[in-house]
Amino acid sequence: MTRIRRGYIARRRRTKIRLFASSFRGAHSRLTQTITQQKIRALVSAHQDRDRQKINFRRL
Repeated sequence: MTRIRRGYIARRRRTKIRLFASSFRGAHSRLTQTITQQKIRALVSAHQDRDRQKINFRRL
């Protein structure tokens, strides 16, 4: 059986993820699997940091 290339929808999804991670360093901005992991990690950190920011503002 011949190999079938993935469609444009998969490519579009990967491109969207790559745009999110374009500022990341090394493989974190090049490899799709690591980009996905880093994206999850970044969003989790952003959520935690918002909570931390609220706590710091209340403390002042």
